[in-house]
Amino acid sequence: IIPVLDLKDGVVVHARMGQRDQYRPIETPLASSSQPADVARGLLSVHPFRTFYIADLDAIEGKGTNNGALAQLKNEFPSLTFWVDNGIADFGQAQQWLGSDLGHLVLGSETQNDGQLVRRCRDNDQVILSLDYRGDAFVGPAAIIDAADAWPKKIIVMTLARVGSAAGPDLQRLAAIRSKAPERQVYAAGGLRNAADLAALAAAGIAGALVATSLHNGTLTGAQIARL
Repeated sequence: IIPVLDLKDGVVVHARMGQRDQYRPIETPLASSSQPADVARGLLSVHPFRTFYIADLDAIEGKGTNNGALAQLKNEFPSLTFWVDNGIADFGQAQQWLGSDLGHLVLGSETQNDGQLVRRCRDNDQVILSLDYRGDAFVGPAAIIDAADAWPKKIIVMTLARVGSAAGPDLQRLAAIRSKAPERQVYAAGGLRNAADLAALAAAGIAGALVATSLHNGTLTGAQIARL
């Protein structure tokens, strides 16, 4: 289970259904502010998570970066692993990012120009591919979705319309991706509501889930996670 921090203008925002222009600073009972370290600390009070997913929304949209906030998180929580999607689509930038030691690199399909960067990074254990969907449509170059042999070991299936929606995970799409690449680890993102959803994902052979809303609103608790 991988908690999500969506960063915009240096704070954590509440993501909902991929409508980024409507994201606002998060208000959560787990933290007294929307500062990244405060929210991360609050999530860690639920369960001793080992990995966090971070979407640098400013970087994805070409409006600067949240690298300062990332460095602060890395400094304050040195034992955590951060999966960071920051819109990188260039091999040189990918190498530079990985050399900065701020986190593992998530290559979001929506920001890729073609399938070359994904293929070149296929064997790097610090690179994760995010297959992004809006509705039923894959967002990104067809060369990525059509070439499962070029995918790295870890794959996120990001259903943007379900993020923050409490609609439940897209089990059908997850099963389809897993059947295309049965040797890869597939992670669900978008719509997870509760422990029953997690159990269903585990039964379907899904390696893990990216979670935000259900942790903040308490429909997924530390006790439930411990039992699972």
